[in-house]
Amino acid sequence: MTALTRCGWCGTDPLYVAYHDEEWGRPERDSRALFECLMLEGFQAGLSWITILKRREGFRAAFAGFDPVVLAGWGEAETLRLLADPGIIRHRGKIEATFAGARAYLAIEAREGFSQFIWKHVGSQPIDSRLGDLTQPQAQTPASVVLSKALKAEGFKFVGPTITYAFMQAVGMVNDHMVSCAWHGKG
Repeated sequence: MTALTRCGWCGTDPLYVAYHDEEWGRPERDSRALFECLMLEGFQAGLSWITILKRREGFRAAFAGFDPVVLAGWGEAETLRLLADPGIIRHRGKIEATFAGARAYLAIEAREGFSQFIWKHVGSQPIDSRLGDLTQPQAQTPASVVLSKALKAEGFKFVGPTITYAFMQAVGMVNDHMVSCAWHGKG
């Protein structure tokens, strides 16, 4: 049996390979799933994505399944509880940003729908950014800068252009599978 060619970043860790093969780069249109991914990308800032993947179930348990209605009402008591939770990344700013993000999400969802708000930044269609096997991956793009500014204007935190670009890749707004990858163009 021939081994599949994958994007080099996923390596051989079974969790990372499964994430690459089953999730990363596939267009996600569900508002709640987009919210969860954006919040997890914020927690990833300064860390590797595998660190977040290994703790994702802990995050889901600690953050009430990333239910924005629940999280929007959380405050200092929940922050202190979460700061003591070894199953997540214990960073006060990122925890509080999740609560602020939930409130911003609810406002956007009521106004136009969070998925619509996110996807309009790429014309509602994934962008194919891979023309070849690039040796220097992009950290941000003009579209991620615009999305970052739009999210910040709505009240989100930990959504700089690099984080938003990683989010855009993860949720399939941008097809960044290497052209040699078996999943390139299979969103």
